[in-house]
Amino acid sequence: MPSGRVRWFDAKKGFGFIAGDEGPDVFLPQTSLPAGVSELRKGARVEYSVVDGNRGPVAMSVTPIKTAPSLVKATRPKPDDMAAIVEDLIKLLDNAGNQLRRHRYPSQADSHKLAQLLRAVADNFDVQE
Repeated sequence: MPSGRVRWFDAKKGFGFIAGDEGPDVFLPQTSLPAGVSELRKGARVEYSVVDGNRGPVAMSVTPIKTAPSLVKATRPKPDDMAAIVEDLIKLLDNAGNQLRRHRYPSQADSHKLAQLLRAVADNFDVQE
């Protein structure tokens, strides 16, 4: 059975595409998803069978492959700790906003620290299930 990764899938449109591990992209209609599955995330691993459609290969009997648990999800801070980090971030952003209102950017060191903190907080919020 071929396998691949979901290139993209739009539940509203009812279709997407799979990038096959050993072949061309395959059309993914929503009707080939198993019962109880209404959408797939970009990059999700799937197994599927292929039939030739009017416009090329079409995936049938798509089965999501269970992946290992997210390392980020397992190591991210507890919600109480994250609340304190977000509050500190708000204070830093408020200070940066005040400097910008005075027509000055924050110092290079402050800007660098703020950018690193924003990226770290974003990574902890954006966890793939």
